[in-house]
Order: sequence, then C-alpha cells, then structure tokens
Amino acid sequence: MENATTAEGLTFSEGEPGAFLRPYVTHLSAYTERRTEPLARREPPFAGAVVIFGFSAPLGVGGPDGSRRLRSFVGGLHDTYVDTVTAGVAEGVQVNLTPIGAWRLLGVPMRELANRVVSLEEVLGRWATTTVERLAEAPSRAARLALLDEALSRRIGEAPEPDRRIGWGWERLLAARGAVTVSSIADELGWSHRHLVSRFHDQIGLAPKAVARVLRFEHAVDRLRAGESPAGTAVACGYYDQAHMNRDFRAMAGATPRELALS
Repeated sequence: MENATTAEGLTFSEGEPGAFLRPYVTHLSAYTERRTEPLARREPPFAGAVVIFGFSAPLGVGGPDGSRRLRSFVGGLHDTYVDTVTAGVAEGVQVNLTPIGAWRLLGVPMRELANRVVSLEEVLGRWATTTVERLAEAPSRAARLALLDEALSRRIGEAPEPDRRIGWGWERLLAARGAVTVSSIADELGWSHRHLVSRFHDQIGLAPKAVARVLRFEHAVDRLRAGESPAGTAVACGYYDQAHMNRDFRAMAGATPRELALS
C-alpha cells in the first residue's frame, strides 16, 4: 500500500534515493496538488538545484503573477527567492540535487542555470521528454519514484566525474555551514581566488562567497524553526548583528526571519 501524506490540497509520497544517488539527491517526492484558486508561493533559496518532472497543469514561475508557465523545469542554485503560482491540478515528481549532482545530471556549466528557472527539455532534450512520458504512465506515486531513481542513476552514472577538488571545496563549505573564508579554501587547494571562483561557477553555479551566504541562510532558518531567538540565531550563524541577518533574509527570501520561521 502506498504511503502518502496529504496537507491542504497537496498529496505526496517521499522516496529514499538508492545508495548510488545519495551523494547527489537530497529530496525525492511524487506529488499531486489540486487548487481551485491560484496559490502563490515565494520559494527561498537552498543549497542545491531543483528539477520538476511535471505532467499536468504547468506552474507559473517568475513574478507574483507567475508570468511563465512551465510543466517540467530545472532551477539552478539561487541566492534569492523565486515566486511561483499553482493553479488547477499539478502532478509530477520533484528532485532536489546537490550542485555536483545537478552538474552530472544536466551536463551543462552550472553558471548557465544560476538564478534561473528553465524548461527541462531545453536542458535535457529528448531524455527529459521520454522520462516525463514514462513517469506519467506509471500506475502509482511509488512506481514513479522507483522509475525515476533508476533513470537518474543511469544518467548520472554515465556522466563524467566532477573535479574532486571542487567537490572538496563544496563539502568544506557545507560542513562549516558557510562559516569558512573563501581565501582559506583557495589556499588549501593551492589555487588563486579567481581560479576558485571560475571553477565554482562551472560546477556549482555560484561563487564560493554566494554559496556560503546561502548555507548560512539555511542554517539560520533551521535554528529559527527549532525555536531559537533571532538574536541568538544571528550570533550563532555569524551575522554581524540581527539587523544584518534581517537584511539578508529580506534579500534572499523576501521575508523577515520571524515570518520565515513560521512559514
């Protein structure tokens, strides 16, 4: 029997990525969402890329009115929010990827997708079309999750290996939740600052400093949602002060820390 969660018009089943995908996939879910009235959302950034394999009503992306309509799409690493609008019946599978996972799956320089949302077919061509068709024909959400796990594993497994030094730099930032200087990473790699930034743009999407800012933001959101005070969170996450954190939240999420903690 399929294990599904339902909340406010959204029914979804989460999948556990197979062993091969775990270094590359952080979230995998199949969903059905029904809206009789358009629902606007403001999606804050996270330290990864999102891919939607959609096969019903398209999602409005860009601006409060959702001016672009996309069924299947990929969003690269962002350092600010994305506005979306859901209307009608939306059905599909969502995959959140690490930047390295996205680089291997998509096969393009990640700088081309930084702070952008584009049609999945534009990036992956016939593979995207065929995969969406197969997912739409699958008899259940569980079947869709299994099918996509297999398809992603095959494609990523056939992709070139990333530069392990970039992988190391990414893991260094991730482990420190952004609280490490870019110069120290460059020094440990024996690279110039310019070379490090160039390689991050290629395989991650954003410069190391921007990546660190996103990771710090995620850390702050986690602490706020766990009940820590804004003042305590600002100190723990390395902001200069609470006002600095407030400015970052408004720029990155279009909301105050308190508003985001309650969302």
